[in-house]
Amino acid sequence: MPDTALLERTALPRPSISAEHAAEILERHYGIQGTIRELGSQQDRNYLVDTGEDRFVLKICHSEYATRELEAQNHAMRHLARQENMPRVPQPVANGAGAEIFRETVDGRDYQFRLLTFLDGEPLTRRKHLAEPVVRQLGTLSARVATGLAEFRHPGLERDLQWDLRKAGPIALSLLAGLNDHQKRDRIAKAMIAAMRRLKPLTSDLRTQAIHHDITDDNVVGMPQRDGRVHPDGVIDFGDVLNGWLVADLAVTCASLLHHADGDPFYILPAIEAYHAIYPLKESELRALWPLVVARAGILVASSEKQLSIEPDNDYVLGNIEHEWTIFDIATSVPLSLMETAILRRLGLGRDMTLPAIGRLLPDLPPEQFGLTDLSVQSLDFIADNWADQEIDWKLLAKAAASTGVATTRYGEHRLSYTKVRSEREPATFALHVDVCLPAASRAIAPFAAVISRNGHRLMLRSDDLVLHVDGLDCPLDEGMTVDAGQDIGLIAGEPGSVGGLRLQLCRDPDLVPPLFSRPSHAGAWSDLCPSPSALLGLDIEAPPLRQEELLALRHRHFAKPQKNYYAHPPEIERGWKEHMFAIDGRSYLDMVNNVAILGHGDPRLARAVGRQWAMLNTNSRFHYAAVAEFSARLAQLAPNPLDTVFLVNSGSEAVDLALRLAWAHTGSRNTISLLEAYHGWTVASDAVSTSIADNPRALETRPDWVHPVTAPNTYRGPFRGPQSTHHYLESVRAKLEEIDESGGGLAGFVCESVYGNAGGIPLPPGYLKEVYALVRERGGVCIADEVQVGYGRLGHHFWGFEQQSVVPDIITLAKGMGNGQPLGAVITTRAIADSLEREGYFFSSAGGSPVSCVVGMTILDIMRDDRLQENAQIVGDHLKARLEAIVQRFPLAGAVHGMGLYLGLEFVRDRETLEPATEETAGICDRLLSLGVIMQPTGDHLNVLKIKPPLCLSRESADFFADMLEKVLSEGW
Repeated sequence: MPDTALLERTALPRPSISAEHAAEILERHYGIQGTIRELGSQQDRNYLVDTGEDRFVLKICHSEYATRELEAQNHAMRHLARQENMPRVPQPVANGAGAEIFRETVDGRDYQFRLLTFLDGEPLTRRKHLAEPVVRQLGTLSARVATGLAEFRHPGLERDLQWDLRKAGPIALSLLAGLNDHQKRDRIAKAMIAAMRRLKPLTSDLRTQAIHHDITDDNVVGMPQRDGRVHPDGVIDFGDVLNGWLVADLAVTCASLLHHADGDPFYILPAIEAYHAIYPLKESELRALWPLVVARAGILVASSEKQLSIEPDNDYVLGNIEHEWTIFDIATSVPLSLMETAILRRLGLGRDMTLPAIGRLLPDLPPEQFGLTDLSVQSLDFIADNWADQEIDWKLLAKAAASTGVATTRYGEHRLSYTKVRSEREPATFALHVDVCLPAASRAIAPFAAVISRNGHRLMLRSDDLVLHVDGLDCPLDEGMTVDAGQDIGLIAGEPGSVGGLRLQLCRDPDLVPPLFSRPSHAGAWSDLCPSPSALLGLDIEAPPLRQEELLALRHRHFAKPQKNYYAHPPEIERGWKEHMFAIDGRSYLDMVNNVAILGHGDPRLARAVGRQWAMLNTNSRFHYAAVAEFSARLAQLAPNPLDTVFLVNSGSEAVDLALRLAWAHTGSRNTISLLEAYHGWTVASDAVSTSIADNPRALETRPDWVHPVTAPNTYRGPFRGPQSTHHYLESVRAKLEEIDESGGGLAGFVCESVYGNAGGIPLPPGYLKEVYALVRERGGVCIADEVQVGYGRLGHHFWGFEQQSVVPDIITLAKGMGNGQPLGAVITTRAIADSLEREGYFFSSAGGSPVSCVVGMTILDIMRDDRLQENAQIVGDHLKARLEAIVQRFPLAGAVHGMGLYLGLEFVRDRETLEPATEETAGICDRLLSLGVIMQPTGDHLNVLKIKPPLCLSRESADFFADMLEKVLSEGW
């Protein structure tokens, strides 16, 4: 048990020293005057002193703490400051008498006083989520401090401290003795007993040295960087420095990370990996690490509950206790054996995976009779959304068994049926068991020598190093009976001639009732604990391993580098349904960026129509067939008069390229007006009129001489702002047109998106297109409306973007959504303009307007009409825009919402006056959204605008999920 003095110290309130009294002491002993603000502390009293030039921390502690302990803290700080490659640490300041520690009696009580330099920076604790690089940095910092203190010696390091994890068991018992909440007390006690039991055989092999023992998110500071993150580089509060277990130092750091972990204890693994790379830990220390994390969590909550019983108004404790209980909840949410396995596996120190000899469980069913059921994301048995049927796994298993007599699921398969849409956490999709559909009354035998035990309806066969969990077996043997390998243990439940079901699972931990499924990111550790039961059936029933990294490497090796993919570490997406996309591991993502899939993903009506047409004919449009005529007519009907003539191509880039050629042919000129900050495509001509530096950093210096960009009418961050800016932007157009007039080269036309899509859906100034179109037409030019991104019903309130400006263009270009992923684009224009191209020869696109493409286009229009998708874009889009506008009101980083319908942009700025773009923050927000199950990407020249253009079937629930996740990310401290 801890000594009496230590127990007495755990019951002390903070020193009763007011800010006024602290100011008087500062002036009298240090000659310092300044503003004073109290800092939080559990049992000390700390004040921040700001003189205007310097800042200090006045630390006041009870006299019950030995002075040599305070001296050890001061010496430790100096020791680290003298070494290279160490984080910033405070330094002690001597008073006027040259003393770094002095005593003074206040109101009859003796206290000890110290003054330390103040470290500028923000504590990590203020950030609710820390990105993986920051987690690694914290592990690195902890290791550097530990190496810096390895040779530090001082008599004050030998001390009794309630935080010393070497004494965690008795300290916890002492703290819990006065806890009146029996439920909390029992939870903490149970966790501490389990941790101490696992720790006990390891303690003799744990190294001791001087350790900080409190490198936590609260005691680590850093300056916010341009990426919006705080990168730790300073350590404060050496109040817990002592001689203790080296690994306990890391355990304290890991425990503090858990309240940032979003419920995932594996979140701390990068910190352990980073620590181990600098200061390698022994295997025994790594095995002790998680029990020490649990012990630290238990001591934290027990100590805070005890302190609040003494001092109910302690704001510091009140402010911390919620996240301390979060730490405890996460630390105790997983088995100790799982985290030990995960830690060792992460560092390449996993256990021997060899299984003991295992025989077959079902001797009368030959292995070749078994059929395997595919329940993976790529299974062809999943049609539309039948994966959401709670009974689908059993239905598909029974269907497979009907043809083979026996069928089994696959071990280690990521089942689509266990996905969860609109989930901020990855669902548990990885199967740690198998289900078998087989004839009832089939005989089962013991696959190895074991002892029989039961847990409800679950039968368990226990050996020294393996447990077989079985459901679905009628076993007449009593609890505690021993069986030999090959001995009959019962029959499959059910009447002879009927169908039975059997569930099988192996586990190496005898104290564990394992879950049936694991989260994909935990699957490696869980599969070590729960190995494949293939040997029980005598055949390989393991799902093939995922190849995400291998396939990404293959892509990078052979897919041309300019063809970028979203994200540095992209999920492998292999399926979709409506606004949801599914990765190969069963993780569901809300697709908020895919304007190509206008209908959404996996539409069965579209799939049937495409399959039917492919089965009959697919060729080029120089042949005569009904689909090309009917689709062309329908497109012409969608356009305003006098646009009645259609070209069919394969993409938006080709459509814009063709539109420019039509303008050249019709006018006999090449000079073309385009907008700055615009993107129109990748072909030579469409790229020439694209000026976005986000898509091409050299765009402004590589335009051909026939392209004449004018000032982007960006009413949010352009040189002229707001709805009254129209005439200012028109002046830029007039000036450019006058230059072209003076050159004598004539004007081909003007091209722009009807809504500023590339900039995030910013509407053009009122009347802008009407005036520009008139100026262009006065000179014989044609007006091209690029509707590739913003048209086709996406705006909700309008089918075409140009309707917002009450104009009719001469040429419309469209693509993307009109094919729902099928290569399909179009140009709609007048007969006169279209015929102009014939002077230069005929036009032909091998795949443009193919029968399949035309059927795709018509089916999409049918579904959009029947499912009222444009109306949905208006209703859900307006709702989502209102949610985003509320976010702008709440979070300063969110500058403005642009767009309408389901073409929206949320722009992030560091300052709402200067509009400094928050480029790095936006990238970080997109990465964080991905981890929460939302696919989002930045756009705009500064890549600081969220490009919100989901499928038009987006539900209100999904819109709210996106807004909720965005609020969650922004509330985490950006």
